[in-house]
Amino acid sequence: MTSHREAPGISSDPAADNTDVYAFVSPDKPSTVTLISNFIPLQGAAAGPNFYRFDPSVLYEIMIDNNGDGIEEVTYQFRFQTNVGSGATFLYNTGQVSYNSSTNSFTNLNVQQTYSVIKVIGPRRNPAETANTVLATGLLVPPPDIGPRSTPNYDTAIFPNTVYTLKSGETVFAGPRADGFYVDLGSIFDLGTLRPVESLHLIPTLPNAPGVDGTSGFNVHSIAIQVPITELTSTGKLPSGVADPTATIGVWSTASRQQVRVLETNQYNQPIAELAGAWYQVSRLGNPLINEVMIPLSQKDYWNQQSPAGDSQFVASYNAPQLQGLIPFLYPGVFPNLAAYAAANTTRADIVAILLTGIPTGLVPGFQNYTGAVQADELRLNVAIPPAITTTNPTANATNRLGLLGGDASGFPNGRRVFDNVTAIELQAIGGAVLSLVAPKFVPDAAVSALNDGTTNAVSYLGSFPYLGHPYQGYLANTAEALQN
Repeated sequence: MTSHREAPGISSDPAADNTDVYAFVSPDKPSTVTLISNFIPLQGAAAGPNFYRFDPSVLYEIMIDNNGDGIEEVTYQFRFQTNVGSGATFLYNTGQVSYNSSTNSFTNLNVQQTYSVIKVIGPRRNPAETANTVLATGLLVPPPDIGPRSTPNYDTAIFPNTVYTLKSGETVFAGPRADGFYVDLGSIFDLGTLRPVESLHLIPTLPNAPGVDGTSGFNVHSIAIQVPITELTSTGKLPSGVADPTATIGVWSTASRQQVRVLETNQYNQPIAELAGAWYQVSRLGNPLINEVMIPLSQKDYWNQQSPAGDSQFVASYNAPQLQGLIPFLYPGVFPNLAAYAAANTTRADIVAILLTGIPTGLVPGFQNYTGAVQADELRLNVAIPPAITTTNPTANATNRLGLLGGDASGFPNGRRVFDNVTAIELQAIGGAVLSLVAPKFVPDAAVSALNDGTTNAVSYLGSFPYLGHPYQGYLANTAEALQN
């Protein structure tokens, strides 16, 4: 979660597994939007000597739909290269790693990655209708934070040298970060247990307890890009206001592999893969938690292969989410109104609006992120809504990790910030917290606000790009100090 090992096929291909997508108006640079896509879930920090890295055979992409058709109008593509200094040693680094500005490389780093950034205008798989521009090549990926001897002063001496402002106006970063998502994986997948209210569970074996963050201490590999808003809207201009229909963009991310892979042995008796054929999409992600809890097991890998433009084929899973039936069953007598509604109705117009079309004008005062009638799983962001947290108001986040549900229109489901509590937001939404907006006779159950796994992320987020915290250090893995990162 939110897309950590969400489907049978992609769980065997972690380098292409898209874990989280974020899209938000940059709090310290509000003329831009920050887009982040994370890959390679649940990375242990002490993973040497072959530390986690991006896969050069994967095409990583972040897409933007700015006219509501479920098809990308702007795509940022990222391709990675791995360079090995010496194959005669098992060492990942052969000494203390430092940045060499004259060569734009890391000294003593034996395994080093670089990447390129390509911008595509138009449908990315149709060359006749696209225009491609190479924005940058040879950009450095920082190594993991190995430890105090190998990567001293990681936050100040290594990381800053891998944040690039491109001539085209974008700022980019690609590399390891602390996983910004938080969720009680251990309890939720134990028959839907929520530790704060587990005494009310169908099988009440334990008393209520605080949530336990199942992703704490783990890293991910992030691709982040900060883009001027005018590069993302359909008009190429700033929208006139929140109600402007051009103010909302849709965002999702994918990973693709070529269709043919042939294993051979080279002259050094090392296995190599010859790749050929068209790109085949193996992972995608827009809104959080969709493939995990909305899409049935038989369709999960198929869903990963589809374009958002075809998501109307999955609408039945949104209109009758299995979780809305499980919640009253697992917590008997606690959610009678939700149980009665689910038994009498076959549609959830609130869930369809939040996740497939965006919320139209008139449902929430002063808010809309509607992209039209096309049902598409995209992270929708109204770029005219200013961030609640700014450099002049840095503590505005204190009580609004519930985003729009908590009265903060700059948070999920209006895009997604790195700290938004999407688990609680979606649990409460499926539990009927906002159902009365489209079904006025429905009265939310009193316990709907208790649908929360009780977790908060211990990681320290950054106040500037790329916002996700520095990666957990290998030397400190599984120690108390690691959780204070």
